Amino acid sequence: MKSDAAGARVTLADVADEAGVSLSTISKVLNGRADVSEATRERVEHVLAERGYRRRGGGRSETRAELIEIVFHELDPIWSMELIDGVESVAKEHGLSVVLTVSGSRHSPDADWVEGVMRRRPVGVVLVFSDLAPDYREQLRARAIPFVIVDPAGDPSPDAPSVGSANWSGGLAATRHLIELGHRRIAAITGPEDMMCSLARVDGYRSAMNSAGLAIDPAWIRFGDFHVTGGRDHAQELLTSPDRPTAVFAGSDMQALGVLEVARELGLRVPEDLSVVGYDDIPLARWLTPRLTTVHQPLRRMGEEAARLAIRLADAPADPTAPTPRMDLATSLVVRESTAAPADG
Repeated sequence: MKSDAAGARVTLADVADEAGVSLSTISKVLNGRADVSEATRERVEHVLAERGYRRRGGGRSETRAELIEIVFHELDPIWSMELIDGVESVAKEHGLSVVLTVSGSRHSPDADWVEGVMRRRPVGVVLVFSDLAPDYREQLRARAIPFVIVDPAGDPSPDAPSVGSANWSGGLAATRHLIELGHRRIAAITGPEDMMCSLARVDGYRSAMNSAGLAIDPAWIRFGDFHVTGGRDHAQELLTSPDRPTAVFAGSDMQALGVLEVARELGLRVPEDLSVVGYDDIPLARWLTPRLTTVHQPLRRMGEEAARLAIRLADAPADPTAPTPRMDLATSLVVRESTAAPADG
């Protein structure tokens, strides 16, 4: 079955007739009610998507809860709070509350979250994931629930509204800083290999090294997990090698903490024996000894912009011809005391 001709609004009666169910069943599916069989729900969802059904937009429905929902796959007590603070500050400006949900993997939330959010019907949703599965996107759009992906960790689909940051530029700036200090043996510990931001940051590292005519030892490029353990495990191998690097670019401040811990255990002084650059510029970076040189990723502002965009999409009439809003915020290098010229340079 093909979608309706342009300009013809699909009605619930059309969907009910096509799916062979009652209007009340359609209403239950749209509102995430549990008292519908899985087979019926799937049939109705299929027809909704195929016919391009959209709830009437053009302003916040009075049936919506006055809240914004922010969804993570895991909560980091430092990194996540920056995003939450950003979302909350904008929500307060608009008289909205914030609901926090943890669900799914880093790639997408679980199906039970989708069912729950349809019942909660928030003004908008901020998703801290790499992407959102196509069927989930269609279900939210059919209910006129706008969503925005905050993307420090992936590459969202072209039709998914998103707010990200300049990961490649951040990796380039961090590595160039170390090269300008005189370092030649520079290692990089980025994030998981299946995340676009990890690849972008290490590509920035490679670009800086290649531009300076410096050889890249494949063993010096490591894929971690953005956590302290990822930095620690890889640093243990890197810093005990015969020709160890004199500098490490860590793809997150938490991984940089792991590198610093191993350096202390091995008796290496930072920055005299080893320079370390992190990524994110979490508040803790300013309180370490030595204070951490890092790439500032505007996490709080990313949360603010994502919340503003979700509210704007909720307040505006749906326009399928409008370009998908996407925003990439600039990163910047913050130089502190954890980097210096190499002792042998």
